[in-house]
Amino acid sequence: MSEQALRLGTRRSKLAMAQSGQVAEAVSQVTGRPVELVEITTYGDVSREHLAQIGGTGVFVTALREALVRGEVDFAVHSLKDLPTAQPEDLALAAVPVREDVRDVLVARDGLTFAELPDGARVGTGSPRRMAQLNAYARSHGLTIETVAIRGNIDTRVGFVRDGELDAVVLAAAGLNRIGRIDEVTDFLSVDTVLPAPGQGALAIECAANNADLVAALGELDDPLTRAAVTAERSLLAALEAGCSAPVGAFADLLADGQTVKEMRLRGVVGTTDGSTLVQLSTTGPVPETHDQAMALGRELAAEMLAKGAAGLMGERAL
Repeated sequence: MSEQALRLGTRRSKLAMAQSGQVAEAVSQVTGRPVELVEITTYGDVSREHLAQIGGTGVFVTALREALVRGEVDFAVHSLKDLPTAQPEDLALAAVPVREDVRDVLVARDGLTFAELPDGARVGTGSPRRMAQLNAYARSHGLTIETVAIRGNIDTRVGFVRDGELDAVVLAAAGLNRIGRIDEVTDFLSVDTVLPAPGQGALAIECAANNADLVAALGELDDPLTRAAVTAERSLLAALEAGCSAPVGAFADLLADGQTVKEMRLRGVVGTTDGSTLVQLSTTGPVPETHDQAMALGRELAAEMLAKGAAGLMGERAL
């Protein structure tokens, strides 16, 4: 391959720049070519509206994808949880690298854990999925919390706690890890308490589908087990989105017997944002070896969840 630099399209946020920088180094190693970051402003970055109102997941992705299609950049890095579930024909999801920590975390005043929050504590999050599960968890433990809708970057969100406006905020561990601020976490929320967003902690590396050489080169960064897990999670999300507008949490993990990975367990949850109703189910099966098997795992669990009443939560999306 020539020494011409590969252009990596990235959002401008501190987090996006950090994760794109990490991918750029890895891509440079596998291709032997320099990689330059091309900063692209997306609608999600400039709009002050709540994410649910401006179209949810796609808002950070569209501008990067348009730059790819126009040939202004060679590949792009997304947080996988921001990607809409339908993959455009002309773009290839070339790699899903090894996943970061999938958990949600609490950053609270005075070093408090979730269980130590005072009654009526104000907890900020921009995610209806987190609201539903935090409220349900609080309810089941006799706590009263008030979830407050917020948005903004990590600095802005943590700032609400620092300046006393909120008692705590909930963020993704992966983001804090990638910008070197994990030491600010006061509590790691177990996936048994709060299931993450489908694909949380994973990155997606995308390029033009017709660039076979680049698809192959980027493919060296792919982690097959991470890809199988996030494919199952996103398949569940896609099937639930078709029949239910409630916020979805999903997590696929590998069940090992000693050193041997035996099975994949997929867990899903949907609920009303006040936490009064949750539909939570799991399924376990052989580790999917193909894309279709991973998709089937997600679809099957979604069908069970819809049968158990997930469809009755229609229209509960918080704006």
